[in-house]
Amino acid sequence: MTKFTHLIKLSVGSESVDTLEDWQRQRAAELPDGLPRHVTRMWPKREAEILAGGSIYWVIKGVIQCRQRVLRLDEVIGEDGIRRCAIILDPEIIRTTTAQRRPFQGWRYLSPADAPPDLSSSTRQEEPLPAELAGALAEIGVI
Repeated sequence: MTKFTHLIKLSVGSESVDTLEDWQRQRAAELPDGLPRHVTRMWPKREAEILAGGSIYWVIKGVIQCRQRVLRLDEVIGEDGIRRCAIILDPEIIRTTTAQRRPFQGWRYLSPADAPPDLSSSTRQEEPLPAELAGALAEIGVI
């Protein structure tokens, strides 16, 4: 059995999963491979574990709401000459059950045991809760 881990990251500026998806789609269209990515200063030390089946879980408005599978990690050199890590993502955004998270900087590792499960196919077809309501319900333990 291959050991894997996930990443968790705040989606700064996103109002909802839909706005994250729209932003990624617009940015990816400008890139040669057409894949969404998140560029970060730090290269994950646990790269092999992430690439063995990990996802990036997105925190929107203080609540984990979705994830994307990590496809690969690419080196990019910024205009300032500094090496960075581009986390290349599967374009499919998978909605998850909500889980409240306090603000943090950068990304963190997230163990599979602590990752919220994906929404069922029937739940995915329902209209999602507004981020503020989902956060409030998660905070009091209802969802």
